[in-house]
Amino acid sequence: MTDRPAAARLPTLWRYLWLWVVGALLVVWTTLLLVAWYTGHHEAQEITDGQLVAVARLWMSVEPDKTLSTPEPISSSRTRAYVQDVAVLHWVDGQLFTDTHSLAAGLGLVRPPAAGFTDRVQSTTDGDVRWRVYGLAGQGGHAADFVAVLMDVDHRVDLGRDMTLKLARPALLVLPLVALLLWWALRRGLSPLVRLSRDVAALDGLGGQRLDTAHRFHEFSSTVHAINTLVDSLQTQARRERGFASDVAHELRTPLAALSLQAAAARHDPSPQRLAQLESTALRAGHILSQLLELARAQRDGTGREAWKDVSLGEVAAGLIASHAQEGFERGHELSLEQPDAPVIQRAQPLLLELALRNLIENALRHTPPGTQVVVQVWQTAGDAGVSVSDDGQRADAPRAPDGPASPGLGLGLRLVERIAEQLGATLQRDTGEAPMTTRFTLRWPR
Repeated sequence: MTDRPAAARLPTLWRYLWLWVVGALLVVWTTLLLVAWYTGHHEAQEITDGQLVAVARLWMSVEPDKTLSTPEPISSSRTRAYVQDVAVLHWVDGQLFTDTHSLAAGLGLVRPPAAGFTDRVQSTTDGDVRWRVYGLAGQGGHAADFVAVLMDVDHRVDLGRDMTLKLARPALLVLPLVALLLWWALRRGLSPLVRLSRDVAALDGLGGQRLDTAHRFHEFSSTVHAINTLVDSLQTQARRERGFASDVAHELRTPLAALSLQAAAARHDPSPQRLAQLESTALRAGHILSQLLELARAQRDGTGREAWKDVSLGEVAAGLIASHAQEGFERGHELSLEQPDAPVIQRAQPLLLELALRNLIENALRHTPPGTQVVVQVWQTAGDAGVSVSDDGQRADAPRAPDGPASPGLGLGLRLVERIAEQLGATLQRDTGEAPMTTRFTLRWPR
């Protein structure tokens, strides 16, 4: 049983957004419930307290003449949420005159309580009953009167709960509808992104295909532009790779064909001259392969930003000149280095920089006649810095016959240097240089 691809196990963006939306809805719903709970209970307290005040004032104004003989008991039913039962106690000159529900004894209200709002607890066989009490003292002609109006606190709580449910019920009913609409909106909103993902998945970047730039949304247009830019870069890189591979094949084809011809000739005439030609051609092919291996090794060892260092161009050039001094002497060339007193420091990959500069020096040594002066110059200005290899000889750029003198191909070496210069952020330039120089190759870095 094979495992699914890693991409198939990743969560979808739609599900991720949907979970966030549901979470946000739950937070909003919870907040609404809390607000409704606070508002319902607060309003219930305000309403019931207002009812107590209104009853007390009304009772004070009607001047009752006697206590009800059969008072209606406080209802234990809470079905009439907005019709709250109250009890009234009336004192005249400190003597209890009216007790509508016979609560005075149970609450210890033989004497009038303090004016204003207070809370009392009544102990019964069914448990404690809490009462909200509002006391009102008479004024003027009713100065001897004192009225206390009582309400069961549990009824206040029930009223608040009922108001909370009435406030929250619409949210509970609307929440599923809002969630459904948001689900539909997310699906619709992400459909262009899904189509774009399918187009990108079906895109053949190396086959010259590009994404259609006609899109309704600016964000998608910028994304498509970025993808097309990446595709163009990949296509350009692919063309360079194909061109480089073609150059390598061309450079190797000549010595390999010469090896085949010279081997056949040496088999029939194994003279020292034939064997020397065979050895020279084999060395040429080996040098080309050595250049390719060095480039691959330098690119492998130079991957990652940690391989970039501050390199002294003068030190690298001096080391290469010292390593090629014997070859220059044997070929009759004069090697020299020119550099400023202050070191020229450049951020680069040391292996790639050394490989590029070594190729330029070897090309100058191997493709110019004896007696040529080869100058390596390190320089720096306010706008750029670099290193150049100049010579005053005539370059052997012309094609060579298969059985001619064996020397590594100049074209492949320069292609290697061009590729390395791109990776180092430099440019490779060729000109005639300053007299008496006739050819100059320059690696230039902008500052």
